[in-house]
Amino acid sequence: MTAARITFVIPTLTSGGAERVLTTMANYWAGKGRAVTVLTLAAQDEPPFYPLSPAVHRVGLGSIRPARTPIHAAANNASRLSGLRRAIKTSQPDVVISFLDQTNVLTLLATRSLRVPVVVSEHTDPGLAQRHPVWDRLRTTLYPRADFVVVLSESSKSFFSPRIRAKTRIIPNPVQVDCARTPVAKSARPQIVALGRFGPEKGFDRLIAAFSRIAADLPDWDLAIWGDGVLRPELTAQRDRLGLTDRVLLPGRTTTPHAELRKASIYALTSYREGFPMALAEAMACGLPAVAFDLPSGPRDIIRDGIDGVLVPNGDMPAFAEALASLMKDCARRRATAARAPDVLDRFGVEHVMAIWDDLLGELTTTR
Repeated sequence: MTAARITFVIPTLTSGGAERVLTTMANYWAGKGRAVTVLTLAAQDEPPFYPLSPAVHRVGLGSIRPARTPIHAAANNASRLSGLRRAIKTSQPDVVISFLDQTNVLTLLATRSLRVPVVVSEHTDPGLAQRHPVWDRLRTTLYPRADFVVVLSESSKSFFSPRIRAKTRIIPNPVQVDCARTPVAKSARPQIVALGRFGPEKGFDRLIAAFSRIAADLPDWDLAIWGDGVLRPELTAQRDRLGLTDRVLLPGRTTTPHAELRKASIYALTSYREGFPMALAEAMACGLPAVAFDLPSGPRDIIRDGIDGVLVPNGDMPAFAEALASLMKDCARRRATAARAPDVLDRFGVEHVMAIWDDLLGELTTTR
């Protein structure tokens, strides 16, 4: 099948990793002359965080509303389904690609009897993500109706039942970084850098704690954590309590993440869970060696331990601090590791990953 008309569905186009991936895919296919529509549950007036090609038709449904009671929640979902179904029909797609678990459920319900292929895409490790049991039951019931389920790792695939695994495909996220291999001026003081939403799953409290273990022995180094979110007050208080106010920087969100990454010297990831961490892959594409906890999925699929980064047993704080300190102290090792980090583009570059997606859409010819 040649999918000339592709419709994406996602809750928002804010600064998350899934939003980054969808924007990259939509822009790529629009650049190849396909008619691409992006449906967001958020309103039309919410601007996309990542640049969206003018060739992509974006429709904001404005169906994200607060619910004070279960009755309100049920009414909101009914309205959301109705609006989503109308928008999908209007877009006249050859295929619908939905992002994120709850939206995947809504999309499968909204497309019932429309006779259009649906691909649902998971962007966290489903075995570790925390959801309401109702949504878990809905996913178990509805995912077999999808034409394909796309996940980011083998561990994510193994979470599902054999019935769902039979139609599950592993496709990594496409990594796109402009001019990643060109030199760039580093910050005046060497930096460890991290980037992401200030939510509990990202574990930035662990990163600050790890840095505090080695900060006194390495007084020339700073830590910069780019992003924002609900935990900013807690992270700020932790930093100040540890006496690191001047050395742990929390500068907020950035619209130029690659420029900020390339000013740093080491990327650190201390998340509690990940699917395929885009910031990690993009940091490596920018020439940064990485230190990360070895989670069940994510970092181990990207970092080649001892070659372009270091994997640390999950939750081992002394080992993480020591891995950071070892790279910080050894300039020759840091440079050698950094030189191999951009190889990540050979494995997860846009052209390579989008070819896998095109093959998947081609498979729809034989599965329907």
